[in-house]
Amino acid sequence: MAIDMNFQELLVIGDSDLLIHQVREQWTTKNAKILPYLHHVQELRKRFTKTEFHHVPRVQNEFADALATLSSIIQYPNKNFIDPILNDQPAYCAHVEEEADGKPWFHDIKEYLALELQNHQIYYTLTHKV
Repeated sequence: MAIDMNFQELLVIGDSDLLIHQVREQWTTKNAKILPYLHHVQELRKRFTKTEFHHVPRVQNEFADALATLSSIIQYPNKNFIDPILNDQPAYCAHVEEEADGKPWFHDIKEYLALELQNHQIYYTLTHKV
């Protein structure tokens, strides 16, 4: 979504200290299953002028807890596993049905973020001499 909206800077907040350090290339990755994901993240980073990865402990990350709870209640019929996110389409498309209005499920979020970005740019222009 950040790429689709042409964001130049990206802040990623995660609750896995290990993964954050691995993405920052501060620690090596020994788990072969994680390597494709880390390579994918490194490729995605090239699309931004600035990326930051910060660790937030799980107890301080209520949003991550809410997402984990939601993912635990999703039923995956006839499957004992969740498909990996490395595929030809974004991960959010994997198990989400189309909305009744025909727009993707994230449409309202994307519109909200675009409006917030516009408001921030207007505020910055008004408060800073250019």
